[in-house]
Amino acid sequence: MFDLSDQLITMGLWSISIGAFGAAVAGILLANTDFFLSQTEKATLDYLEETELKTIGEEPRLFKAKDLWERDGAVIMAVRRPGCFLCREEASGLSTLKPQLDQLGVPLYAIVKENIGNEVEHFQPYFNGKVFLDAKGQFYGPQKRKMMLLGLVRLGVWQNFRRAWKGGFEGNLEGEGLILGGMFVIGSGKQGILLEHREKEFGDKANLTAVLDAARKISK
Repeated sequence: MFDLSDQLITMGLWSISIGAFGAAVAGILLANTDFFLSQTEKATLDYLEETELKTIGEEPRLFKAKDLWERDGAVIMAVRRPGCFLCREEASGLSTLKPQLDQLGVPLYAIVKENIGNEVEHFQPYFNGKVFLDAKGQFYGPQKRKMMLLGLVRLGVWQNFRRAWKGGFEGNLEGEGLILGGMFVIGSGKQGILLEHREKEFGDKANLTAVLDAARKISK
């Protein structure tokens, strides 16, 4: 005998399964747009220049961030996490500009937000410049942006993982790595911020050509 109730239950379960699958697909597609990304608030020179930085070494000292660019300007990388293999890849790429930056007389620096164990020391071979500590994370603001589980479903993040892996870069999971980093090219004196790149997802690197073009605009 034909059981209508069983058929209705089966149809209901299929409808729920299809609906759930469709919702999951829609969620993944939406997650790969910029809709859910943290909004970026651009930094100002006034905001950055009074940031208190600390040298990393046997005799650390405190100084104001404006000392980095006051005379010659500077290219500054705000490192998300020095042990991250994506950050090491970006630092290595940025360091290829060092000869050209030296010709321009523009220094290259990196900022980290924490100094854990030997992480900075192990990061240094990938970065051809001095590294300083921004304990308050000013260079990651004014509005600090985090990427949480969203990063695991973004196609761009997995493409960045694959690119760095193929490049032979390795890393670890030491330290805070959810607050996104960035890149700054800052002119001398009060010339201002000539380029500001904010990492929108893990491994989102600044365009090196744009970095070098901005560095060429620094007034001496």
